[in-house]
Amino acid sequence: MKTEKTINANSGYTMLIILALLLIGLVFGFISGIIFAWVLILPIVLILPGFFIVNPNGSKVLVLFGAYKGTVKDNGFFWANPFLSKQRISLRARNFDSERVKVNDKIGNPILINVILVWRVRDTYKAAFEVDQYEEFVRVQTDAAVRKLAGSYPYDNFDDEQADITLRSGMDEVNEALENEITERLAIAGIEVMEARIGYLAYAPEIASSMLKRQQAVAIVAARKKIVEGAVGMVEDALSQLTEDNIVDFDEDKKASMVSNLMVVLCGDKEATPVINTGTLHS
Repeated sequence: MKTEKTINANSGYTMLIILALLLIGLVFGFISGIIFAWVLILPIVLILPGFFIVNPNGSKVLVLFGAYKGTVKDNGFFWANPFLSKQRISLRARNFDSERVKVNDKIGNPILINVILVWRVRDTYKAAFEVDQYEEFVRVQTDAAVRKLAGSYPYDNFDDEQADITLRSGMDEVNEALENEITERLAIAGIEVMEARIGYLAYAPEIASSMLKRQQAVAIVAARKKIVEGAVGMVEDALSQLTEDNIVDFDEDKKASMVSNLMVVLCGDKEATPVINTGTLHS
């Protein structure tokens, strides 16, 4: 497989001076009535197509009758063989924000995902000749890499509690895997991946509402668990202190009643409304 070959082209200013002299000679010849002045037209016509400009962070791929001759990366005004075709390839970094695609994650949930890619051409030969339209190649291969990545990880660990890395929580690991996958796919086109990361991630609309309710339920259960754990500790401390200080002598029924009342007060959603007992403790 061939690779890029950087070459130095001739300065365009030298040929521009020669072209100016030929034009002056042609005009002078016509004015003076010199019959053979018209022969100067041929070199003028041949010189003109040889001029080209390379802007900063740009390049020109030179091809002579199907044979690759090299790439000019120096910026400036140049002249080369007029029979050379000159393909412009930018070496600047480019952003690619892919469309949001609907795919299934590892456990089959439909999700919406897109990727933000920063890339540039590293090898102009591969970009020009190994693929057809390298910009379109970047788009298609990035889309394929995103689809493969999404199918390799679950969105979260609700349905796959054994998953150490998920699309939602393991962003660093997922972005690294995405960058490696895209780099491997674009290497054939001489493309350097500077950065790749997930730009948008969400459940598909048809299941988003259900998944939100599930997340809320999980959060509520976790919060209730913490409340119950705290309430049990508070009740235990209260009973222990009352018993140690001999403030109240509890039998099993009284202890059970107090525990029940305290748990209702501590774990209830609303503030408890006290009921005053005007009789005896046993009434």
